[in-house]
Amino acid sequence: MKSNSTDILVIGSGASGLFFSLKTALQRPDLQILIMTKSGAENSNTRYAQGGIAVVTDNLKLSFEKHIEDTMKAGGDLSNREVVEMVVYQAPERLKELLDFNVQFDKKSSGDWDLGLEGGHTQHRILHHKDISGSEILNKLLLQVQNTPNISLIEDCIVFDLIVDDSGCVGAIYFNQKEARLETIGAKATLLCTGGSGQVFKHTTNPIIATGDGVAIAHRIGAKICDMQYIQFHPTALYEKDKNPYFLISEAVRGFGAYIVNDKNERFVFETDDRGELATRDIVSNAIGIELEKSGKDYVYIDCRHLDYEKFYKHFPTITDYCNSIGIDIRKDLIPIVPVAHYQCGGIDVDMDSQTSIPNLFAVGECARTGLHGNNRLASNSLLEALVYAHQSSQFICAHIKDGNTNLNSIIDEQVLPKVVNQYSDELVTMKELLQRTMTDLFIKNANPMKAKSIIADIHSKCYKLLQHNSISLQLKELQNLVNTAELICNAIQIN
Repeated sequence: MKSNSTDILVIGSGASGLFFSLKTALQRPDLQILIMTKSGAENSNTRYAQGGIAVVTDNLKLSFEKHIEDTMKAGGDLSNREVVEMVVYQAPERLKELLDFNVQFDKKSSGDWDLGLEGGHTQHRILHHKDISGSEILNKLLLQVQNTPNISLIEDCIVFDLIVDDSGCVGAIYFNQKEARLETIGAKATLLCTGGSGQVFKHTTNPIIATGDGVAIAHRIGAKICDMQYIQFHPTALYEKDKNPYFLISEAVRGFGAYIVNDKNERFVFETDDRGELATRDIVSNAIGIELEKSGKDYVYIDCRHLDYEKFYKHFPTITDYCNSIGIDIRKDLIPIVPVAHYQCGGIDVDMDSQTSIPNLFAVGECARTGLHGNNRLASNSLLEALVYAHQSSQFICAHIKDGNTNLNSIIDEQVLPKVVNQYSDELVTMKELLQRTMTDLFIKNANPMKAKSIIADIHSKCYKLLQHNSISLQLKELQNLVNTAELICNAIQIN
């Protein structure tokens, strides 16, 4: 088995991993940084972030305080205020760094920022690049990474497990799909930025790679995991029956003035909250759920017919074009929507420097539980959190990383490593679909948590038996991560 080594291993290529790598590489050109991705480097949750990034741009104390209070309120007052204050006050500096990396955000003809408004926000503070903000950030950061000599990036490498010894995390075992073999890599510091776990559910906005990998592999080496019961459902995903993932209708569309209506053309969200469509995601999702239960329908609607079409298209060309591609003309048609799994508010517990409970292991982005989000993330705070915690971890690692090499030869016993086979199993597909239906029913239909836990435990048992074989498939390893993540969610609900 081939064994490699690097100074810093970054698992994941979203905004948090790329931003961390660039900041660290510039501060410590003597360190080698390896970014490892599960599929293509451009395939991450960051790419699908439409709305933008929440930042106070007027530098007024009152504006910072309002952003802090909006975040606390959205999170059900369960957010860590010290963390919220750190993130909000750091935002202008992190924005400046993004701009230095040539990331572009929309401006008005006056030259001022064209700030958007989203649910839960009491001020316009969302910087955006049309409705492809995440894609703009990702593309510009990837371009910078490709031109930074002490950063390497390898694609199509699936991390099976992390490697630990008495000193903490020292690397990872991964499957190199291009070489079709298991390999190991040693690292002085490992950063998990693997995204969320939307694929635990039947319907989600997350890409098919979002299978809770970071949480699962960290859990398997004993890292502390917190608040997994707090899964945010986005209220306005475009309903297309069994499509996976669902196309997202951005929060910013409601901030632009769109209505949510039922099949009688009634704006029913005001019955739940006096902010109506501009309430937070959990409240709007709940209001839609109540309406669907009353009506027996599969979806409600976003109504954009009253909006200025030219201005709307300028702000949301991707959304408009996608709707057109499936036969929806927003000038005269309603857009069918339904709440679907969107964001994991809990995850791997980290401190304010992104350190996990395992030495030398760090986590940033959606896989991390920082304390910022509480039980419900405020819209457009995720990209901000990713940048701030990438900064925090970079500063800490640059100051504390140790000299010397990591030798994995004495840790890894090749005889116990399984053979990886490229096999497809209908049985595993059936198990995965049952898991996804069970977790969806738990959150959408308020199914019995004990029954859900029992079903997931049975799937775990079957999965574990298959993992004991001398040969395993990538499909089985992914199912293992889904099962581990689902169990953590179910257990957290029971505790809560």
